[in-house]
Amino acid sequence: MNARKLYRSRSDRMLGGVCGGLGDYFRVDPTLMRLIFVVLFLLGGHGLLVYLILWIIIPLEPASMPAAPYTHKDES
Repeated sequence: MNARKLYRSRSDRMLGGVCGGLGDYFRVDPTLMRLIFVVLFLLGGHGLLVYLILWIIIPLEPASMPAAPYTHKDES
């Protein structure tokens, strides 16, 4: 069995790579994950707290791992 592991992204990051890593793990656009954190922040400030906790507990992606960026199909 080939289990996926959750890592903070080295390549798709704006701050700590948490949203890029979550996007890769759940196979969704990292921008969606960023929007979720912003909405959580605006609805009571929990988004920032959750993000900081995840930044601390999720390990950074190993340097030897190949990047697997989200591929978005253009609608044009």
